[in-house]
Amino acid sequence: MDRNWPADLERWLTPFTAALRHKTRARMCPAYVAGLIGPGDRKSIQPMAARGSGVSYDQLHHFIGSSVWDAAPLEAALLVEADKLVGGDDAWLIIDDTALPKKGRNSVGVAPQYASALGKTANCQSLVSATLASHEVPVMVGLRLFLPETWTNDPKRMARAGVPKDRRMPLTKLEIAIQEIDRVIASGARFGGVLADAGYGSSGPFRQALSERGLKWAVGLSRRQNVYPADVTLIFPVAKTGKRRKYHIPDRPAVFAETMLAKQKWQKITWRLGTKGPLVCHFAACRVRLADGHKHRMRDGRVQAVPGEEEVWLVGERRSTGEQKYYVSNLPGNATIKMLAAAIKARWVCEQAHQQLKEELGLDHFEGRSWAGLHRHALMTMIAYAFLQSRRLKAAGRKKKNRRTTATAQHASHQASHPRSVRTASTTAMPTL
Repeated sequence: MDRNWPADLERWLTPFTAALRHKTRARMCPAYVAGLIGPGDRKSIQPMAARGSGVSYDQLHHFIGSSVWDAAPLEAALLVEADKLVGGDDAWLIIDDTALPKKGRNSVGVAPQYASALGKTANCQSLVSATLASHEVPVMVGLRLFLPETWTNDPKRMARAGVPKDRRMPLTKLEIAIQEIDRVIASGARFGGVLADAGYGSSGPFRQALSERGLKWAVGLSRRQNVYPADVTLIFPVAKTGKRRKYHIPDRPAVFAETMLAKQKWQKITWRLGTKGPLVCHFAACRVRLADGHKHRMRDGRVQAVPGEEEVWLVGERRSTGEQKYYVSNLPGNATIKMLAAAIKARWVCEQAHQQLKEELGLDHFEGRSWAGLHRHALMTMIAYAFLQSRRLKAAGRKKKNRRTTATAQHASHQASHPRSVRTASTTAMPTL
């Protein structure tokens, strides 16, 4: 990064410092963000202050941990900048979660819980993330702490950690995710659909909440999710004995998602070019209705959910390792399998964003214990990340413009040194490379 970045950062942060409406805080915000971006392996408050940020440890600590200011205006400013960078009808809002490993038990939300990044249960904090992304460029716009039962069942513990009163109720990650989606929608940020892994996508209420909001979505799914063929019909059988049935039932039983796709045609699909060449997997897809309606006792005596109202795509992926993954999407019925694969695979950029926020900007370096401190630190890392993405996009745009300018100049020079007569309509032009 060039030496002018601190001055560029000051200018870029103008909407954020204006949102703070306080002279001292408007000075602390650029200092903190610059500390996250600048050199040094550790991005907690003490080493950032020691590296000569122009402000003291006490000032930075007070700004993040105990100063009274509302983060909502800065979060709104971040969404405006993210929309400028990557917003549009071709953008995706990606929902995921990320774990911050922690020792001890006093940091807000810390508990033994599953950490997807580690692939195991560990003592950590778990944050639900929202990422706006387009053309493989992610900008993270939301990080919200999930509180496990060991915290929501202990009011005194939450009070000590400064958990706001409206956050002391039990909320699932799915509920937090829907709140974040609603916040992004309310901001006016533009995106064409929602992506999520099976931790969210396997939930019928989550998918239904997305559809109720008029959103397109492509989400992971359990291989054991029950599905029906798209042409399933509901019948009203007449019982020979016993009480008359009150509800319709499907005319055939549901099967697992993996069973439904096993008999489909699998195709080799290239969904994009990677740094080492084309990215290829085998995919299969078919139209289905998910078994997520109300539950009834079927003719064979089993209790099973009836087909949902929405007809959707069931998609399978076979990787070169032999691993198989399953997805479901409400993209239109005329979508191609390549379109489905590209949408599903667009989710990977949020993993890249999580990694860069931790490795480059110290998302997991915060040493405070409070709710406000953790969320403010997370917000500063997201603002820093958005600034870096803005510089990367500008640099990429300059390179692209320079390539076009160079190519045009070379072509003009070639034309001047090799004049040709104007071709007539009957002349056959030679093909060009």
